[in-house]
Amino acid sequence: MEQIEQLFQQNHEVLLGYLLQFVAAVVIFYIGRMVAKAVKRFMERALLARSVDKAVVSFVASIVYAVILIATVLMALSQVGVQTTSFIAILGAAGLAVGLALQGSLANFASGILIILFRPFKSGDFIDAGGISGTVDKIEIFQTIMKTPDNKLVIVPNAQITGGAITNFSAEPVRRVDLVIGISYDADLRKAKHILQQMLADDPRVLKTPEAVVSVAALADSSVNLNVRPWVNSADYWAVYWDTLEKVKLAFDEQGIGIPYPQMDVHIKQDKQE
Repeated sequence: MEQIEQLFQQNHEVLLGYLLQFVAAVVIFYIGRMVAKAVKRFMERALLARSVDKAVVSFVASIVYAVILIATVLMALSQVGVQTTSFIAILGAAGLAVGLALQGSLANFASGILIILFRPFKSGDFIDAGGISGTVDKIEIFQTIMKTPDNKLVIVPNAQITGGAITNFSAEPVRRVDLVIGISYDADLRKAKHILQQMLADDPRVLKTPEAVVSVAALADSSVNLNVRPWVNSADYWAVYWDTLEKVKLAFDEQGIGIPYPQMDVHIKQDKQE
């Protein structure tokens, strides 16, 4: 017992130093864990406020919590004198190997996170992205599931979607229908414009504001092209598009206004021989 007391008296400063380092490591660990939990809760609230799927929120928050906790453990071990350089090197090498092996999946994962955070589209929107046009059915971490107009289910990798332009046809409540109607050169231009304007005015789906436009677009090779541009609610776009084309054909036939097809006049000149 006397030997133990004597050893303690001789090394009490060193032991006290180790004790303080251990206490500091414990404090660092508990504070780091509290910070990790606070960040996790904050991310969960922030993502849920943006209407992100709960499963995705839990997955992302858990990853952030794990990263902060690992950093905290390394700091605590470093405080008690453990050399963490080798641990960091091992983690870095393992991360590099996994990243190279799963670079395609990681790219899809990162793209999925960006889509979920910035929400360029949502479920139910009709979009053109990744070379596919269709209605968004589900947005998942690695892929987006879309349904084409002919009811085919297409699974598109998220990296393919974010790697190009995204056109969201459902983002705005109002859209403009762009039609080009050609009439023959010998047709009555004023009469044709009046028919088109009256047709749009009589359609209840065509909005009064912004005002529909009927104007001459070009004097083409075989026709006078008219731009017909009514504004409609996004849900009525295709119905108005198809109905207007049908009405134009029927009305022009009744009024004797020709819709020419591409044609070419060939003039043959023959020289008379003496």
